[in-house]
Amino acid sequence: MKLAQFFSLIAGLALVPMAMSATATDNTNETKIKQKLQDTLGVSISLMQDSPVEGLYQVLTDRGVIYVTKDGGKIFHGNLYDLDNDMKNLTEAALLGPRVTMLKPFEKDMLVYKAKNEKHVVTIFTDVDCGYCRKLHAQMQGYNDLGITIRYLAFPRAGIPSANADEMQAVWCAKDPLKAMTDAKSGENVKAASCNIDIEKQYRLGMAFGVSGTPALILKDGTLVPGYQQPSDLLRTLEAHL
Repeated sequence: MKLAQFFSLIAGLALVPMAMSATATDNTNETKIKQKLQDTLGVSISLMQDSPVEGLYQVLTDRGVIYVTKDGGKIFHGNLYDLDNDMKNLTEAALLGPRVTMLKPFEKDMLVYKAKNEKHVVTIFTDVDCGYCRKLHAQMQGYNDLGITIRYLAFPRAGIPSANADEMQAVWCAKDPLKAMTDAKSGENVKAASCNIDIEKQYRLGMAFGVSGTPALILKDGTLVPGYQQPSDLLRTLEAHL
């Protein structure tokens, strides 16, 4: 073995434990910061990763996204925008994949109004009392006729616990939940019933996604579209995301 090769090998071996040590240190630091956030803010953390801004972690919590410095000393809440890329919302972009993944376990609990010739699927965080939620629901046939399947998750705007949440629990637990939703959004009282559907988990999921009002639409790629859109407008929005 040539002398130069020997020293090169030794240098490479010396770097291995240093790299492992750095990784261990990073993991320990992240664990400490997660614990600090949970203890101080009372949040549940589902994802923590480097943010697009050097020196910051991007943290997905059950109350939305927050950013924290890597020394764990400072946090801020809000959206990051890329000035050099048409003001792209980097926070929203980072949430697309996690939203899709996090929706999967809730599919069995969704109230689904399926289009006969399905072309698109939209998940909507809804409330039985909000005016625009009722307007959207009244046009359900219009969405379905355009090939748009609507899937509902509960987001009681009055929070948990509340009479609003109880009413939504009754809808989800009804013998015919789809009819009960229509009745509730028409102003009728839905009789209380019990079942193992957890409305609070749906509400917390919405909070984690950044939902602050209803209706809130989640597209197939995880994009959050706040507010009501009439059938033809929603179709254009969906086609633009193909």
